[in-house]
Amino acid sequence: MKLNTREWGTGDRLALLVHGIMSDHRSWRSVGPALAGRGYRVIAVDLRGHGASPRGEGAAPVDRYGPEHYAQDLVDTLPAGADLAIGHSLGALTLLHAVDRLRPARAVYSDPAWRFVRPGFFDPAVFTQFKAATREQIGAVSPRWEAADVEVELATLAAWDPDTALALSALADRAVLPGAPVVPSLVQLADNSRLIGPEDAATLRGLGYEVRTVPGAGHTIHRDDLQGFLASLDGWL
Repeated sequence: MKLNTREWGTGDRLALLVHGIMSDHRSWRSVGPALAGRGYRVIAVDLRGHGASPRGEGAAPVDRYGPEHYAQDLVDTLPAGADLAIGHSLGALTLLHAVDRLRPARAVYSDPAWRFVRPGFFDPAVFTQFKAATREQIGAVSPRWEAADVEVELATLAAWDPDTALALSALADRAVLPGAPVVPSLVQLADNSRLIGPEDAATLRGLGYEVRTVPGAGHTIHRDDLQGFLASLDGWL
């Protein structure tokens, strides 16, 4: 599947951006120009079932929207050998499954959804209820977002296929931490991350990941605190 993409910049270095669930390339509206200003050509995708990309085909949600589907779409759409690849949440899970084929020089996993669907934690199907969220509800859940990000969220929710969340609910038995990194990799965490706790963070450090927390930031770090997000990438940009 060829994914819809958006580009910023014309620099000699290449950066790839992969959004989280319910979003699309528009969630990177501030990150794309910021990286372009640092000399990158930036390519952001809409994952299948999100934005202007096609929907998956199959009888059950998991047949259309498994991690392997998302990862193969990245491989079919994006160039290998980029200087930098950043995935947020579901995008970090997707990047993890594609990194051995995309082989960026460096990878960043921003508050990754690697253990999100573990049993007894949280059912991703709850996300389907957010499809009809109002401007006021989005602002209440994400009080640090700029007004433009709230408007983007309204637009991305309208374009989102909620079956993507139902598919994740079937993956609880596969919600495990990754092995050693394939390329130099940074795990960037929200403050008091609900996805990667202190024990998991210690395990990842032991495997060879750089792990950094952005103080005060919630799950969508780049929209809560753009400057904190960028500062935390020191050494990866």
